Amino acid sequence: MPFADELISRHTVQSLTRAIRTAAPDAGLTALRAAARQIGALPLRQRADLLRDALLTDLPGDYTALARTVRTARDSAPDFTGWLIWPVTSAVATRAVQEGEAAAFDDAMALLADLTGRLSSEFAIRTLLRHDLDRALDTMVGDWTGSADPDVRRLASEGARPYLPWAVRVPQILDRPGVTVRILDALYRDESEYVRRSVANHLNDLSRDHPEIVVDTARRWLDSPDATTERLVRHALRTLVKRGHLGALELLGFAPAVLDVVGPRLDRDVVPLGESVQLTASIRNVGASAARLTIDYIVHHRKADGTRTGKTFKLATRTLAPGEPIGVTREHSFRPITTRRYYPGRHAISLQINGVESARSEFELAATDTP
Repeated sequence: MPFADELISRHTVQSLTRAIRTAAPDAGLTALRAAARQIGALPLRQRADLLRDALLTDLPGDYTALARTVRTARDSAPDFTGWLIWPVTSAVATRAVQEGEAAAFDDAMALLADLTGRLSSEFAIRTLLRHDLDRALDTMVGDWTGSADPDVRRLASEGARPYLPWAVRVPQILDRPGVTVRILDALYRDESEYVRRSVANHLNDLSRDHPEIVVDTARRWLDSPDATTERLVRHALRTLVKRGHLGALELLGFAPAVLDVVGPRLDRDVVPLGESVQLTASIRNVGASAARLTIDYIVHHRKADGTRTGKTFKLATRTLAPGEPIGVTREHSFRPITTRRYYPGRHAISLQINGVESARSEFELAATDTP
């Protein structure tokens, strides 16, 4: 599997150049050819931006001319698909915004929807959302959520996510809490798992800043569910559950419970960097009724400044009858990974059960000697 940056490669530039030459044989495409030599040192989004700007340079003129070339490439160039579509749709959206006319904006929305099956237009739509949020959302709700094409329906949800990976932020969405919920309301019972998963991820994005909106929305959906709603809601509330948000936990049936918790116990007090620590704990339901439990553990990592930050990991989901015990065990590795940097010093591990954190067990993460 290629690294993310390699998804748009020199081969992508060559394919894009061939497709545009097919559609616009008189264009010099000087900027695109130069981009093929410049792309290697750039991360993924900057690669897409470089090719977007090259297209806008090589295809001067108004929006209508650019859209005509893109549609010709769509209809006549066999390799006009895949990751080259990202800079193409971005060029379409950028030129429409630069022109500033409602007709160009609306046509760009239609063209992005048309191309999204070749590669999602979710990155390019951000330009149009930033330019005129309400006009874009009206199209997404009024036209896209009812489309026969699941790629277009998904684009309505995915393109408007508050924290879409690899994409630029849309400040207007962040500044207007819940403004995109009407898209999700239209799609949460969609027949496509592909679409529903986007809805869940979108709602999970909202939970970063507005947990009460998310819980209220999920509660409404559970009041009018279909066979897939509960699963979607569980996925949408996953971050709030890890945070121990009581409203989200109670909505999923994890009510406060009366428990006797012993642990976590650790198998070592000093853990060399690159090795693992084993945690064990026992949990007993000492209440008078059955208790449905979501059991996580939190690793409190030491940061460079000596403070700690917690990272939550899933352990188990169980229902315990009155008096019933359960034992849990987990091996946690401190092997270096690209997504986290470990700092030697005091760390800790605790359990979190239905949002309630247990006492912490501390240990020393020790630097290893390097040859």
